[in-house]
Amino acid sequence: MNTAAADAAVAPASPSRLWPGVIELGSRFARAPAPVAFFREQGSGPGVVCLHSSAGSSSQWRGLMDSLSARCHVLAADSYGAGKTPAWPADRKASLHDEVALLEPVFARAGDPFTLVGHSYGGGIALIAAVSRQQRVRALVLYEPTLFCLLDEEMPPPNEADGIRETIAGVKAALAAADPDAAAERFIDYWAGAGAWAAMPEARRESIAAQIVNAEAWADALLTESTPLDAFSRLRIPVLLMVGSKSPASSRGVARVLASALPQVTVVEFDGLGHMGPLTHPEIVNEVIENFVTYHQPLARADLARVSA
Repeated sequence: MNTAAADAAVAPASPSRLWPGVIELGSRFARAPAPVAFFREQGSGPGVVCLHSSAGSSSQWRGLMDSLSARCHVLAADSYGAGKTPAWPADRKASLHDEVALLEPVFARAGDPFTLVGHSYGGGIALIAAVSRQQRVRALVLYEPTLFCLLDEEMPPPNEADGIRETIAGVKAALAAADPDAAAERFIDYWAGAGAWAAMPEARRESIAAQIVNAEAWADALLTESTPLDAFSRLRIPVLLMVGSKSPASSRGVARVLASALPQVTVVEFDGLGHMGPLTHPEIVNEVIENFVTYHQPLARADLARVSA
């Protein structure tokens, strides 16, 4: 066999200039492997899928997993660019629908129907998943989902989303100046209050600074999502919507809009808590989530036996 011809046939893969997501292999083409979401799981029973906030990871839900795993099969996944899940697709802007598609294997492992739990950015993903998979979702648990597009739909800017827009502009400026720590501080202090970044353990700051390059993409996905408010008004599943009294106007505004639209919603406001309540006060927030999830789970056989006895 001609050596030169053999070398050409197995030439190293190079990014294709023809189609996004396609790798050129000599004279042949192969589609790049689809990204796979990392998830952790615990327990057995009805499925519960937990989705974390931006600049976080699935580890946020460890406490809730511990408390629910005695009666539920709990899965917590990392979104794009978080924890152990690959980064955003390089060939296009990622959307909340991309995040939902990434999680499909996790949903399948949870089994139908499953309950969705989402905080902040994870709450936005959960809402889109529930609309597109309503027959598969048993119930929805949300802590201040940051679906800012709903505020722009209600009223064009200036509006309650201006604070997050200004914050992202500051993050972009800091990143352009090659200062990811300053970018992360701007982002975290907006959500958790002035001084929150400085008070954070060093290891946590390093993790967030590494993810902060995704902040513009997170905000873009939440601000440009095209699903209208009317779609959520057609969700015929029980929803727990939680909000903190000290949260920014942007996330409280989204909660306000959703509370008026969701037909089967229970709203809980935590006095003194902020947007990061599930992380700063997990014992308080998780107890409410656990009670709601348990109430809306099917009775186990042992429970049915006791009821019918």
